[in-house]
Amino acid sequence: MRLWTERPMKVGLILLVAAALLAALLALPGQTVTTRYLNDLFVILDGAYRVAAGQVPNQDFHTPLGPFAYYLSAAGYVLSGTLGGTMPTAMALITLLVALPMAHVLGSRLHPFLAIPYGLFLLLILVAPINLGEGVTALSFAKFYNRIGWAALGVLLVMYLRPISTDRRQTILDIACATGLTLLMLYTKLSYGVVALAFLLLMLSDRQQRRWSASALGVTALAALIIELVWQSSLAHLADLRLAFKVGGGLRGTWGQITDHILGNLTDYVLLGLFAGIALYRTRSVRDLLFYAFCAVAGFLIINQNFQAWGIIMLHGAAAVAAETILRSENHRAGAGDHGSWSTAAGAKLLFLAVVLPTSIHCLAALSLHTAAATIRAGNPVPLPNLEQVRVANLWTWSDYDTAAAYQATLREGFDALSSLDPKPSRIFVLDQGNAFSMALDAPPAQGDTPWLQWDRTLGSVNHVPAETLLADVQFVMEPKSPDGPDAAKGPLPQLQALYGPYIAAHFDTAGETQHWKLHRRRLPSAPEAALHRGGRS
Repeated sequence: MRLWTERPMKVGLILLVAAALLAALLALPGQTVTTRYLNDLFVILDGAYRVAAGQVPNQDFHTPLGPFAYYLSAAGYVLSGTLGGTMPTAMALITLLVALPMAHVLGSRLHPFLAIPYGLFLLLILVAPINLGEGVTALSFAKFYNRIGWAALGVLLVMYLRPISTDRRQTILDIACATGLTLLMLYTKLSYGVVALAFLLLMLSDRQQRRWSASALGVTALAALIIELVWQSSLAHLADLRLAFKVGGGLRGTWGQITDHILGNLTDYVLLGLFAGIALYRTRSVRDLLFYAFCAVAGFLIINQNFQAWGIIMLHGAAAVAAETILRSENHRAGAGDHGSWSTAAGAKLLFLAVVLPTSIHCLAALSLHTAAATIRAGNPVPLPNLEQVRVANLWTWSDYDTAAAYQATLREGFDALSSLDPKPSRIFVLDQGNAFSMALDAPPAQGDTPWLQWDRTLGSVNHVPAETLLADVQFVMEPKSPDGPDAAKGPLPQLQALYGPYIAAHFDTAGETQHWKLHRRRLPSAPEAALHRGGRS
């Protein structure tokens, strides 16, 4: 174990250098190449555009995501200067930020043979522009917040292990890392933050680590109060979350979907069971058993809330803890003169490598594909102003490419219709789709609406933002026309029209119509209403 005790700083340096290289591969081409979920990308970019325009999440627009998700994407927009460079730059930035606590936590608690591959595994999850569990060619920045949450949790869980050093510097850095990671999760997506807080409460049961865990809880609470003084939207955020929770019915998914999640992650559960079984055989610790059970259950609850079939990264974090526990146990036996257990230690290292290596290679392949495609400008640019650096490529993804091509043609048609209007449209709301028009037109976004309109996830027939609230500041409504065919009535558009159509008809006039769009302009108030409005203001 001399290598383990003498090289924690070198391990951290290796991870920081790796993070910088991976971030550069993602951000330097300055382009977004996507093959899937183009509409979701526009939702993300719309949020970044709103924040860059001065809007505050949950205060000026409704969203169930935490504010950091939007401020991160807005930072990518500002730093890159283009909408196409927004998400690559944002994810490169968060990779560098997460690498800082990662270098300390993994370097001070894991053997280098575990720390380096596990750290690379988490970094690659962050930088690879794919939704976890999907193919290498399914390039997309959709659901980027889930990858941030999983990576942050993956680092935090390793703090279950006691560090090799317990001096004052170690404690201060532990407090800073635990607090930073917990706040990151709380203000990116609350479900990860709740699990992080539960983990810190679990750590109070360890007398040797109670000091940093209790301090981290206290500093997190203090930081949340300070953030609320600046943000002043925590209650509004909780209201948006409560709405999404009601729409989703709490624990999302049918029993069939829940079964799919179990079967899709069964291999990881089995591998964790092997690691945990060997580790528990050595430690006989009830507290360790509770930790492994916590990771297995909490990880499943998170993925069951996600648009994601595979990737309970908490299982990998628990496996890292178990592997390190086995190595420490073997080192203790070797120190006591028992040299017959080398094969167990070597086997634990190799088995852990088998746990993280396939996903690492998968994510590296996706990142390399995106870097190459962005460098050679593969695919076609989105045919809208300000979005030319977003490119849609056909990387053996013919069905997705055909769908995206038809969608882009529809967007261009809507943009041309808006561009022909005088005066220039502003405060545009798009029914049923992401809003690419405000960005393309450099138009001020509406206040009080939402970029996040997903049927049965953020709104439903019973639980939704009322039309008079959602559309109060909207000046233009872009309403897609229902597609022809027998499946037209099965999509969300008819339900959205039923919810918001009466308000639109009562307060908006038809401003134009194309093959795929109906344009609605807010009706000017009548003379008596205008006089009453002026009298009220005086």
